[in-house]
Amino acid sequence: MTQEIFQSTVYSLKNEMFRFAKKFLMSADEAEDVVMDLMMKFWQKKEELLVVENLKSFAMRSVKNECLNRLKHHEVKLGFASQTKHTSELYQIETNNMKEQILGFISQLPDKQKMVIHLKDVEEYEISEIAGIMEMEENAVRVNLMRARQKVKESINKLYAYENRQIQGLGI
Repeated sequence: MTQEIFQSTVYSLKNEMFRFAKKFLMSADEAEDVVMDLMMKFWQKKEELLVVENLKSFAMRSVKNECLNRLKHHEVKLGFASQTKHTSELYQIETNNMKEQILGFISQLPDKQKMVIHLKDVEEYEISEIAGIMEMEENAVRVNLMRARQKVKESINKLYAYENRQIQGLGI
């Protein structure tokens, strides 16, 4: 594989890989490290990549695996959960930014659900592609996606119910 081919096929995926890693690790620096490490590994094994059937799926699966390894070895997982827990409900209400609130709810989901909802609703992958990336059956992807969306919906409903109680308590 020549450098030009590598750039047009593998290196062109770096932005998607970065977004996925960042969503997974909740750290731009850590995500950048993951992508750069993988790019170096891919370059070293560039000839082996020629036989990979779906390079995009392979790259995203590699990101997932690398992120899981880093979470295990560097205990970044602590930052994962605490990032949204440190944000109080009062702050969320004051910011009145639904997108941030939804992203906060998504970050509280179990890892599989978080990855599936990100790949489907943010990156807009098809169910079959997500199944390949996540190494899951398509039905398992659908179930995880449905559960993730349901949990996010429940969290939004709880937030609205909380806001309504606060407004009614003020006599507005």
